[in-house]
Amino acid sequence: MIPIRSNANTIINENSPSDARLLLAYYNLEQYPETHLFYGPMYSDMFAGQDPEAPYKDDKPKYERDYKTGKYVVVNNWKNADLSPNSNHLGFLPRMWSAENAENYMKLSGVLNFSLKKEYAGDKKIRDIASKLKTDFISGNIDEREYIKFLKQFQEYIDVKKPSFWQNMHYFFTYQIGYMYWRYFMWNFTGRQDDIQGEMNNHGNWISGIKFLDESRLGSQDKLPSDVKNNKARNTYYFLPFILGVLGVYYQWKKSRQQFWCIFMLFIFTGIALKLYLNERPFEPRERDYALVGSFYVFAIWIGIGVFAVYEKVRNGLNFTLLPGFTVLASLLAVPVVMAYQNWDDHDRSDRYMAQSIAKAYLDSVEKDVGAMLYTIGDNDTFALWYAQQVEHYRTDVRTINTSLLARGWYIDQMKRKAYESEPVPSLLTHNLYTYGNRDVIYYKGLTESRWDIKDFMSWIASNDEKTRIKFPNGQKVLFYPTNKIRVPVNRENVLKSGLVKPKDSALIVDHIDINLPESVLTKNRMMMLDILANNNWERPIYFTGGSFDKAEYIWMKDYLQLEGLVYKLVPIKTPIKKTNPYQMGRIDADKMYGIVTRWEWGNSNSPDIYHDPETRKNSISYRGNIARLADQLIKENKQDSARVVLNIAMHNMPVAYFGFYSLLDEFVKNYYRIEDVKMARQIFSKISSKYRETLYYYSTLDPSTVDESYVEIVTNMERYRNLLDIVVDNDTNKTYKEQQIGLFNEQIDMMNYIYSEEERYDFEDKVKKDSLGLIK
Repeated sequence: MIPIRSNANTIINENSPSDARLLLAYYNLEQYPETHLFYGPMYSDMFAGQDPEAPYKDDKPKYERDYKTGKYVVVNNWKNADLSPNSNHLGFLPRMWSAENAENYMKLSGVLNFSLKKEYAGDKKIRDIASKLKTDFISGNIDEREYIKFLKQFQEYIDVKKPSFWQNMHYFFTYQIGYMYWRYFMWNFTGRQDDIQGEMNNHGNWISGIKFLDESRLGSQDKLPSDVKNNKARNTYYFLPFILGVLGVYYQWKKSRQQFWCIFMLFIFTGIALKLYLNERPFEPRERDYALVGSFYVFAIWIGIGVFAVYEKVRNGLNFTLLPGFTVLASLLAVPVVMAYQNWDDHDRSDRYMAQSIAKAYLDSVEKDVGAMLYTIGDNDTFALWYAQQVEHYRTDVRTINTSLLARGWYIDQMKRKAYESEPVPSLLTHNLYTYGNRDVIYYKGLTESRWDIKDFMSWIASNDEKTRIKFPNGQKVLFYPTNKIRVPVNRENVLKSGLVKPKDSALIVDHIDINLPESVLTKNRMMMLDILANNNWERPIYFTGGSFDKAEYIWMKDYLQLEGLVYKLVPIKTPIKKTNPYQMGRIDADKMYGIVTRWEWGNSNSPDIYHDPETRKNSISYRGNIARLADQLIKENKQDSARVVLNIAMHNMPVAYFGFYSLLDEFVKNYYRIEDVKMARQIFSKISSKYRETLYYYSTLDPSTVDESYVEIVTNMERYRNLLDIVVDNDTNKTYKEQQIGLFNEQIDMMNYIYSEEERYDFEDKVKKDSLGLIK
């Protein structure tokens, strides 16, 4: 069925498994990083350099169907195509393998040891530097990140030791089994603390509802902040399902060993063995409990057997006809009813439309019927847009382009076909130039400082001429780019004709945009983004969903953006990003964005009856941040009434109580003061400051000896509270009110006297003095 569907060229056709080779790649998960289950390199290989004996290894030949000859042909240069891992860093059961996660590996299993190379062992200066590093780390003066930085900088002088087998086993049992299996198992059969992703901290743990047991692991459960107590994903089962399951295991073991071993092996292979196979890194982008559902189903079988075990025990032990029936009924009430009661509010999907709403908000932020292209980054924006377009047929005039998938040849092929009402993307690179193994990475070798026109640059990239190649020591000839300086001409006529820029702003249009590519490598997806840009000629609008501050995600043109609703539009008007606030990108056309925001659907987002899951809450980051910027611009243009409208829209649809991320509301408090709505400013301030005080009070009830575990959260909440208070002190005209709020803040400082000193209390007079001297910006 999979190849049949794929050959129908459906618009959403991931991996395009349309023939034998592509289907095999689909089954082999070739798009994911290679892991070595039983023998392979450790993450310490990143510090080791090339293996002196065998520096290179062959890649796997990649076949592709040649439709002219009807045969499968090799499309990549696979001989000596990859770097070999250093043989000194290979090991048995390499659990810690990902260089990207080196810092977290070290936090969980200890830092890597190293020794000076023989030729530098007598160098006193290097010996002293190495000794100081170890002393500083032990004393806590530097962290794992600084330790890694040292290992990289001094790689030439030191031999880094690979993690030992026992370190790998410690990581396997504490993290991969203990944290990424047992924790999920206990979520399902004893209870769950909250829905915030755990990183071996005070979130995402299992709980039971039995106070003394939970406190022995997680600290005091008294005086919990309301956000914790009211989290709908906080569920407690008091070990009841777990106990019934254990009884079922024992009963089956006693009654039928053959049946037991069949069920037990299914339990192991859908749980523990899966953890061994997945070889997970710390920390994954999201919780991975869903991968283990088979194991939990098996334990649920044992729970059912446990009910029968209780029934049989009661039936045989007591001579009362109705009692066994009552026992079964009691088991049903004790487990399924309790679990249904606890889980219903965070599993009920009725009346939840925020996912659809944000997809439509993205699409409604894009100009209609102009052939717009919208670059997306991750799962949360891409899948929502796919749903809206594929299922609800909403705004199918927009071409959705995922920048991660754009590194895959099959996806590029799809972008070059019409989708719904959207025409193919403008691209001149042909399939043979971007197929697997071709132009996956283009290397920089600076030969000139001159700035090339983007079309000349892309002609170089598309060329197969020998002069465009450099030869690596492994014998591979690879494409390089001789300059990283590119010029993008601006077609003023097309810009105005397509409506990219309003006629009133035509004087701001630049003649060209100069961009600087990285002086390292250019990956295939970035190459394709440049190809689309070069051939678009400003005829079709280009938008970005945001969600990243990486220059490459905006084709290195972050100074040429215009914020429109939830998206950024590429415009030939320079708006430099301020160094004081690098996260605010793009200019704002206030009237246009006002029209967009006031037309958004919100999908029941303010209902107290729905579950505001973590992704829903995260979506508020873009909504709140962008609306706050719009309000600020409207106020600057003396449009206070319009500013009030958009601020009220945000506060009505994203109430403080349901969406978290309280620091994003600082600008709302400030803007309400600016439009002289003091009542609303104080109301929001009161709600947020109360949240901060609840959290700080909770941490004050914990044992101060455990402060290291909570230090970051304490300081984060205190300083966010301080920043919020600054807004009130700077803008509220009621001195008595300000003094009251300062007093409440200083109570928190005094309460945390084992972290904060007397000098760190909020001093109103001192702040006024510093403000007058210009010492506070």
